Amino acid sequence: MRGWRHTILASFVFLSRNFVRQPIYSFLILTISIITLTFSWQVDAIQVGAERGDKYLPLLKGKRVGLVVNQSARVHGQHLLDYLLDHQVDVARIFAPEHGFRGDRGAGVYINDGKDTKTGVPIVSLYGANKKPKSEQLTDIDILVFDIQDVGVRFYTYLSTMFLTMEAAQENGLSYLVLDRPNPNIAYVEGPVLDNHFRSFVGMVPVPILHGMTLGELARMVVGEKWLAGDGSLNLTVVPVAQYSAQHDYVLPIAPSPNLPNQQAIYLYPSLCLFEATRVSVGRGSDFPFQVFGHDQIQLGPLAFTPRAITGVAANPKLQGKVVYATDLRHSEQRGLSLGWLVQAQAAFAQHGKVMINSPSFFDKLAGTDVVRLALAQGLKAHQIDAIWQQEVQTFKTRRLPYLLYER
Repeated sequence: MRGWRHTILASFVFLSRNFVRQPIYSFLILTISIITLTFSWQVDAIQVGAERGDKYLPLLKGKRVGLVVNQSARVHGQHLLDYLLDHQVDVARIFAPEHGFRGDRGAGVYINDGKDTKTGVPIVSLYGANKKPKSEQLTDIDILVFDIQDVGVRFYTYLSTMFLTMEAAQENGLSYLVLDRPNPNIAYVEGPVLDNHFRSFVGMVPVPILHGMTLGELARMVVGEKWLAGDGSLNLTVVPVAQYSAQHDYVLPIAPSPNLPNQQAIYLYPSLCLFEATRVSVGRGSDFPFQVFGHDQIQLGPLAFTPRAITGVAANPKLQGKVVYATDLRHSEQRGLSLGWLVQAQAAFAQHGKVMINSPSFFDKLAGTDVVRLALAQGLKAHQIDAIWQQEVQTFKTRRLPYLLYER
């Protein structure tokens, strides 16, 4: 963030030195400088929920705490676990999502229970034998604290982990605390709302693919709309992000998972993830996962790369060892949900007499409906497919209003 700010300010210095004698230029320079510095101050002033200890440490005093966290749970560079232990909070157990407590496991990799080597706190994997805490794992806990950086996409599984741990908390009489974090895709509410017939771990709540909410806001909606199984008695607290609004272009300080290594991948992920249920590679096993899409037999673009196994990132990537010809999106300015690339690839496969979607069941679970797959098969264009769910997206936008915490 500071990099672009310094560049802009350096440009202002250059302009002021060259045009200071022109009153209109001086006025423009002063105005733009004030706007830039004001926006810069707002971004720097953002405090994620975990950094607002004064708001939640009193709630944890004398309580036995379970943490639902991974490597993104940071408090000014310190892990939340260490921060809480430094403040004499009794942390009884850690519950780790997909990719593990340290975020160093590849997508879909089975993870066993373990223990934090630094603190000795036991770790229960929620991406192993079970995805929801068992009652016996909660008997010595009073409150679950959730702090995981999300990317605002329904099939990114941290949302499902939050939902299932909320449900477990309600069933076992525990309180639930969400330390909120910004959503880097908060500006976009796009894609089909989940049809419950296609409910799975990659889609558990009836929201669009891009829901435009933080997990704290979604937790409020989950409780308010009574989406949890049970009596609706969950005691939920959300510590919001301070000085944050949807106008902030938030850059994640830590990669949320191994195959989303940078902001570009995070922006492209909503559009490219549907390719995971097809024969098309999205760059797993390369230096640019979720920034390309291609195939070895059907040339989808000029970029050539060969997927390889990468420890902790891509153990067995699609099309491993084969030369893939791909569209390079590393410099694309596309944001939100773009179906154009799916349509393009579908047409290319059809032209060669080949089937692109080789896992229709998984594709429908990712999409949250079978409408996208059927529309692609019919040869519909991207804008025609997108038009199908516009009314339900508008309905969702209205439905979510009572639960929003930040200016839109």
